[in-house]
Amino acid sequence: MPERIQTRAEIKDEKALNVLAIVILSRGKCGLSICTTRYLVAMATADLLVIITDVLMRRISYYYFPQCFLYITPVCSINAVLFCAAADCSVWFTVAFTFDRFVTVCCQKLKAKYCIEKTAAIVLATTGILLCLKNIPWYFTKELGEIINNIPWFCNRKPSFYTETAWVAFDWFDTVLTPLLPFVLILLLNTLTVSHILMVSRVRKGLRGQSQGDDHSDPEMESRRKSVILLFTISGSFILLWTLYVMYFLYYNITGTNPRDFTYSEFIFQQIGYVLRGLSCCTNTFIYGVTQSKFREQVRKSVKYPVALIMKSMIKQNN
Repeated sequence: MPERIQTRAEIKDEKALNVLAIVILSRGKCGLSICTTRYLVAMATADLLVIITDVLMRRISYYYFPQCFLYITPVCSINAVLFCAAADCSVWFTVAFTFDRFVTVCCQKLKAKYCIEKTAAIVLATTGILLCLKNIPWYFTKELGEIINNIPWFCNRKPSFYTETAWVAFDWFDTVLTPLLPFVLILLLNTLTVSHILMVSRVRKGLRGQSQGDDHSDPEMESRRKSVILLFTISGSFILLWTLYVMYFLYYNITGTNPRDFTYSEFIFQQIGYVLRGLSCCTNTFIYGVTQSKFREQVRKSVKYPVALIMKSMIKQNN
């Protein structure tokens, strides 16, 4: 049963922020390359879909619209597939963007061929299609909860999901693909990127004479320092927010406990893992975007513009 973990006001705020990020990034006025913008827009879109399919269409609607058509068994089974696909896309688009940043910083020869708009479009489209296909089996893990007026209602996970070899293997494959493999890839790519940045910074610092006590500022080194902080923030946020979900997965597999038989404390542990997993799918775009001064400037302009229009309209009416 979905937990009431967020209010409708909070959901509206999250949706508004994601929509704002998509609009601002799509305008291409943040000083980012077209390639980078494509990745960020894709990440923001996937994050928005996570909010819609999981929090809005499943958790919030359960409490405010319990008899909604969304809880007819085939519909909520499809929604489960859409949510899993959106969550996977959010994670793997982040991995794709991390790899793009790695190539940009560390592989100058490959950069000209890989870090272009066409390649970004191909990578994002291929990744999205494959992840959607991979999540189709989730539809068949659901069974109806009850029949009301000859209509199947609600979606419960089949008990066989936790016992049949094929489903257990699929569950392991799903968890390894998201988030265990992204854990490794993001850490590896960020470590290589940071190492390269530090190495280049030391060389640059020596060439500028800073190692001899020269205190002249270096904008390039400052930019790279911010990149290091950004990469560590992304890695730390991703790992911390997914860790509890991974622990929950390992717990019920190692102990052989069916989640449908969880105690109250185990159930709370499970739900917190779900909450943090969803939160992880809604933070990366803003961690990338908010650290960009031009992005913050565009946000301020977007907020000021409607206020200025209202004030202008009121002045005209008074005159």
